[in-house]
Amino acid sequence: MTAPSIAVEPPAAPAEARTTLALLTFDGFLCAVLSVLFLPAYIGTTPFPITVLISAVVNLLLVLGARKFTDRALVAALPLFGWLFGFGLCAIGGPGGDVLVFEDWRTLLLFVAALLPAGLYLFQVRLSTMVAAAQR
Repeated sequence: MTAPSIAVEPPAAPAEARTTLALLTFDGFLCAVLSVLFLPAYIGTTPFPITVLISAVVNLLLVLGARKFTDRALVAALPLFGWLFGFGLCAIGGPGGDVLVFEDWRTLLLFVAALLPAGLYLFQVRLSTMVAAAQR
């Protein structure tokens, strides 16, 4: 008995891959802005920074999606660069000294937790690529 054939999608056209990576980068930017806006959420009198967890999961999914269109780890990190740009934009004071990012433990937790899972995944991908290249 033979194994059933699995339908394999053809590789994306270069224009389609670039467009998708640009949209994933913009999604990373939007994730950062929305995470910062909803960071000071409270349940009663208790701070409830659920956006930290949501941002970590979404960034990891964005990087996994970017990996489907590129083999290079640096290009797959474009959603993280979009997230960093959005976070940095929110950290800059506006007119009148208004800021969205507070000097608080939640801000540090958001920054670390949003970048760490996707960063570790990209590190693992880059490390396995280097090991495979060294074994050739």
